[in-house]
Amino acid sequence: MEVSVEIVGEDERTVTVPDDADYAAVVREVGYSPHEVTVLVDDSPVPEDAPVAVDHVRILRLIAGG
Repeated sequence: MEVSVEIVGEDERTVTVPDDADYAAVVREVGYSPHEVTVLVDDSPVPEDAPVAVDHVRILRLIAGG
């Protein structure tokens, strides 16, 4: 399954995940830990262990910099 991922304030890319993937898998595919971001679907947060049910998500980084 291909999912369009918008990383708020950074960029947008398309990733490929298995059909049974959860949102944590999408997050890992773009190179982040599920602990440092929130996944938004239609501007509402979704649980990281929920199955991916859409083809576009927004990722909001909660931790940036160092």
